[in-house]
Amino acid sequence: MTGHITGAVAAVADELPGWVTLLRAPNPGPMTLDGTNTWVLRAGPGEPAVVIDPGPADEGHLAAVAAHGPVATVLITHGHPDHTEGSPRLRELLGGAPVRAVDPAHSHGGPPLDAAADLRLDGLTVRPLPAPGHTADSVCFLVERDGERVLLTGDTILGRGTTVVAHPDGHLGDYLTSLGLLSAYRGVPALPGHGPALADCGAAATFYLAHRRARLEQVRQAVAEGARTAPEVVARVYADVDRSLWWAAEWSVRAQLEHLGVTPEGAERP
Repeated sequence: MTGHITGAVAAVADELPGWVTLLRAPNPGPMTLDGTNTWVLRAGPGEPAVVIDPGPADEGHLAAVAAHGPVATVLITHGHPDHTEGSPRLRELLGGAPVRAVDPAHSHGGPPLDAAADLRLDGLTVRPLPAPGHTADSVCFLVERDGERVLLTGDTILGRGTTVVAHPDGHLGDYLTSLGLLSAYRGVPALPGHGPALADCGAAATFYLAHRRARLEQVRQAVAEGARTAPEVVARVYADVDRSLWWAAEWSVRAQLEHLGVTPEGAERP
């Protein structure tokens, strides 16, 4: 969800590295921006590729991804359906390529991801970076080819606007920690789950951190001024956001209230 901020939070990348291809699914919407980004990374001509996030179960999109075969493996940034729904069908189209995620429920034909182990795949080194917060199973991927690096951020950092903390699965404290981790990757392009690629993952993460802390202070102030339910907080803090998106804002507000030690109804925890 983009909240008050609808533009890019860091400079948009001028171009993608030659070994990176973006295929955007035809599922645009308020929560998915222009659609889900499926990324195809290949070290060189003829080398098996790595696919990040198959996207929805759209046959045309999945056929387009499969046309970039051969594919060694498919990796998942997190388990939301707009990123994973197409996984079983894509695996069929790719002749059984394994799909690997942190959550075993989204892994098919291969073991779940081990965040402590780098993957060395046909000229690419893929380092999983645990990034819980948006969801409990969120992971980013730092991928290197011949000294050049990119960072696949899923929904932890978007190409435009800011993301939702999907309470109760998502957790604000975890999210702030994950953003702190990503802020160290200055100058590394961010390839997000939605929206355009960004030139500097570290800069985007630093902006997100400041935004989240400012939003947390707004929620704290709303509670101090008498807001007693999550919807009441949303009405104060997200007053200039389209009401059709308030249900998503409420996820983040509930995560913020939990972080502050306040129940969703506004009473202090015992």
